[in-house]
Amino acid sequence: MSKRAPLIAGAVSIVIALLAVFLLVVPKMNEVTEAEEQLQGAQDEEIALEAQLRALQQAQDAAPETEAEIARIEDEVPPTADLPGLFLLLQGAADQAAVDFFSFTPGGPVADASGSFSTIPSQVLVTGGYFSIDEFLFLLETLPRAAKVTTIAVAPGSDGGSSTSTSGALQLQLSVEFYTTDVSAGPGSIPGPTGGVPTVPGA
Repeated sequence: MSKRAPLIAGAVSIVIALLAVFLLVVPKMNEVTEAEEQLQGAQDEEIALEAQLRALQQAQDAAPETEAEIARIEDEVPPTADLPGLFLLLQGAADQAAVDFFSFTPGGPVADASGSFSTIPSQVLVTGGYFSIDEFLFLLETLPRAAKVTTIAVAPGSDGGSSTSTSGALQLQLSVEFYTTDVSAGPGSIPGPTGGVPTVPGA
């Protein structure tokens, strides 16, 4: 029995050591692993927050340019049809181009299928010399309101829109689309058609 005592004591010591490892060391190792994972998560979150901060700082620096761009777009595609304002723009272009005759016939706004804007189909008629017509087209292209010419027709001009031809004059007839973000009026929208819009002639 005396020879087995040291073996038994050694075995017991090993068992106790193993129990100590499982009961004390392993949980601590798990805690360390969890702490490392939490630290990594915190570092990743910090990196993400820094990236967001940089993005916000860049957005703040670009805010004046962004606001100017938004204002430009709102001018090109205003929140209302503003037909009187549109007529004044076209009349100003006609006056600057020195055409002999000008008329503008806007249609009712038509809501786009996307539901984000409305189209204002319009007819524009001008009569004048070649250079006046060319200048009017340039001014129309650079108009503050966004415009899309869908059809264009040129014929010998007449005097003030009458049937009398004027030598050297040209008559330009355009189908032009203007736009508004207002989708509350016109065919296909709510509350629905608002009726025809009368022709606005000018000289």
